Amino acid sequence: MADDNTSRFDRRTFLKATGAAGAAGALGGVTAATPGRNPGPKEDEVLVGVSAGKGDIERKVAQHVPGNAEVVHKNENLRYVAVRFTGNETARENSISAITKKDGIKYAEKNATHTTQLAPNDPQFGSQYAPQQVKSDKAWDTTLGSSNVTIAVVDTGAQYDHPDLAANYKSNPGKDFADDDSDPYPDAPQDEHHATHVSGCAAAVVDNGTGVAGQGNSSLINGRALDEGGSGSTSDIADAVEWATDQGADIINMSLGGGGYTSTMKNAVSYAQSNGSLVICAAGNNGSSSVSYPAAYSECVAVSAVDSNEQLASFSQYGSSVELCAPGVDVLSTTTETRGSYEKLSGTSMATPVTSGVAGLTLAKWSSLTNSELRSHLKSTAEDIGLPSDKQGSGQVDAYAAVTTEPGSGGGGGGGGDSTTETVSGSLSSYADYDDYTWSWEYSSPSQIVVELAGPSDADFDLYINEGTTTNATPNNYDYASTSTNSQESITIDSPDTSTKLQIDVDSYSGSGSYDLTITEYQ
Repeated sequence: MADDNTSRFDRRTFLKATGAAGAAGALGGVTAATPGRNPGPKEDEVLVGVSAGKGDIERKVAQHVPGNAEVVHKNENLRYVAVRFTGNETARENSISAITKKDGIKYAEKNATHTTQLAPNDPQFGSQYAPQQVKSDKAWDTTLGSSNVTIAVVDTGAQYDHPDLAANYKSNPGKDFADDDSDPYPDAPQDEHHATHVSGCAAAVVDNGTGVAGQGNSSLINGRALDEGGSGSTSDIADAVEWATDQGADIINMSLGGGGYTSTMKNAVSYAQSNGSLVICAAGNNGSSSVSYPAAYSECVAVSAVDSNEQLASFSQYGSSVELCAPGVDVLSTTTETRGSYEKLSGTSMATPVTSGVAGLTLAKWSSLTNSELRSHLKSTAEDIGLPSDKQGSGQVDAYAAVTTEPGSGGGGGGGGDSTTETVSGSLSSYADYDDYTWSWEYSSPSQIVVELAGPSDADFDLYINEGTTTNATPNNYDYASTSTNSQESITIDSPDTSTKLQIDVDSYSGSGSYDLTITEYQ
């Protein structure tokens, strides 16, 4: 609750105008799901999201797809199906346009391709510098990490039996979504080494007399969602994120990017955020002034890369979405034994697991932190290394400060750590109903605000927000939106605009029932 025990919510409830056009007739071509898909990109597929409460998702979509298409995959939890088209690009485009007009279809989009965020170059240094630069070595005097903290590496397959990783990989090391089996081991270890390197950046075994050290001894699991070439489909990655969340991963590392905004991936990272996982993502490697997706989603911590001189790497993307930076140039870590066991690689792919490893080390010390509190603590204890905020975010992640600074004490280089939380309950009666709220700020310059909606499982409620205006948020006028296929929504805003009250809209896309709306504001 707010510190003065006074509600900061102000509620304004309205009833939408009723009346909607009836659903148009279905297209032909009912087909059954087919087992097995090729790993890697799936450019001939369209992902279709179905609202909660609209029945069987496969049957719902199948009645609307043309005869030359087939449903080849479904995810009941994220409520989407993949439809494969054997026709040309025009057929896919026309089907996307047509099916989104059908009742209960939340979205339709191409199954976009994502790739590893790696920028390899020739090694120039003979030893590690990343753990020292982010002060993990100093933090080890406080904690070496904990096996109770789990980092999920959603990536290529990882060599989980590597001599410098095996002790930190769980006995059940993961799952292969690219090949649809239970073993995430690399298919071609000479080429498929990315996740092994990422795993070592985060959690190569510390103090074992072997090879290199990660940032701490967190437990590791691997969701293999990218193929031997480092590419993978939105659906495979989204399924891996969902799986990692359900495995209880405290941190999900995504050293990958591309494909732009997709509702399917947005829903996956929202699911992770809402269920307690902190998602940490690579900002990207094309040097542009905006970060790539999935890092650009508000649910994800976007990480840029710096070099050993604490300058922004030439390849690193940057922008207002960057929250933290970490070493990402010539980072020495584990690689597959086929490639020689250890090598230096560069990319925001490396900076991301360094950050994930520090997050794991921090959680080993402060085990009661929620994912949002951990995110805030990492930022409030980050070291200002003198770069503009769009290049370093709150600063370079600092393991020593993170494990030695009491969360909420206001210590560290990134600002305060206090927070206030309040929950309000409400209900919506039908698709035509919505509730509007405003939020009065507790702090004059909050670092972050997290708005979470928990609604009924058989309805589809959405969340919209406007900031810096007195205009109500609506589905047609918003600054931020969370529109999954169910009623579990979350929006995170860094450095929010406090010039006006926050405008919040809880909207029923379909269905009815009660909900809880929770706001946490961080100083």
